[in-house]
Amino acid sequence: MESVSARDGTSAVEEVSTAPGRRAGRYVAQPQGYRAFMPGPLPPQPPVRLEGELQALLSQTDQALGRLDGSIQTLPDPDLLVFMYVRKEAVLSSQIEGTQSSLQDVLAAEARIRSPDRPRDVDEVINYVTAMNYGLDRLETLPISSRLIQEIHAQLLQGVRGSQMQLGELRTSQNWIGPAGCTLNEATFVPPPHREVPNALGALEGFIHGPTKLPVLIQVGLVHAQFETIHPFLDGNGRVGRLLITFLLCQRGILKQPVLYLSHFFRQHRSDYYDRLQAVRDRGDWEGWLAFFLRGVAEVSAQAADTVRHILTLREEHRTLVTERLGRAAADGHRVLDSLYRRPFLTVARVPEITGTNYPAANRLVARLVQIGVLEEISGSRRNRVFRYGPYLRVLEGGETAV
Repeated sequence: MESVSARDGTSAVEEVSTAPGRRAGRYVAQPQGYRAFMPGPLPPQPPVRLEGELQALLSQTDQALGRLDGSIQTLPDPDLLVFMYVRKEAVLSSQIEGTQSSLQDVLAAEARIRSPDRPRDVDEVINYVTAMNYGLDRLETLPISSRLIQEIHAQLLQGVRGSQMQLGELRTSQNWIGPAGCTLNEATFVPPPHREVPNALGALEGFIHGPTKLPVLIQVGLVHAQFETIHPFLDGNGRVGRLLITFLLCQRGILKQPVLYLSHFFRQHRSDYYDRLQAVRDRGDWEGWLAFFLRGVAEVSAQAADTVRHILTLREEHRTLVTERLGRAAADGHRVLDSLYRRPFLTVARVPEITGTNYPAANRLVARLVQIGVLEEISGSRRNRVFRYGPYLRVLEGGETAV
């Protein structure tokens, strides 16, 4: 799916066409001949039916989130996992929008390790990391609001593809979603005209902070779908909408650490993701969307808990390996090993900063860590060699955990 825009500057209504039951909103015919969707207020009416499959999924998801939260607390330094998971989510969310950068590309770029093969769009992913961290910090003083959403958008698109499209500003023209090259009349979905966007976002903000008896996860699922329907920016709506999920889960205390990211699930089930959102607009099928959303939360929670367990196992295996195989250099080996959980890319020149040893000792230590399988040399050169903590990166990327 591709989001594009038209700069016709009009939003007058000529006639009204309704989605069945108007449960999610209505399609409104525009003077130019296309129909734009006007979202209705949240919560939906008639109310969401929390029964049967949806009720069972909600219970399963709550349990999965509880297990994940508990597993995070077993880590010696949970912040290290948060550091990596923010970057993993940035990669996956950006890949949905067409970027090619991998987790290793991002980590290498942040470590200022240059590579001629690094994708040019790595800056877009790094912007996502910046936007995520910025938003989590801002939540300390600013509630989720139109203002925060616009600030996040500015962080996300600063200096990259799409930054020419009203950076941090609500759109002032019509946009639409559909295959590349389609027209407004051929679009899969046309969001509300730009003049309706401020009011629609204001209503969404009112729902976020208003009284409701709905479970938090149901609220979050409703908010994400509504935001994507409003589509308030000319670019970056998908990424901002996925960031909102994390912000809401953290603000509502569902997770103590921001380690639940749905972009992996959305990317794996991309067609279903778009189809479920469109079914809300066309048929008012909120229950179908929420069931999909809850399945994603449960699945991703279980995967994240598994990742935590694998990291703990890997850490203990490598600590034992360093102690048994490095002899007198074991203490310095542990210092380097600990540093790799935050920065998995390493040069020999950085080791003295970590251990306080001289360069020859650092060179010998790195060679020993390569020998026992902790580090991998990836540069293929004799000078300015670059190493990575490959086993750890493979765990984060879903690969094997064996040493």
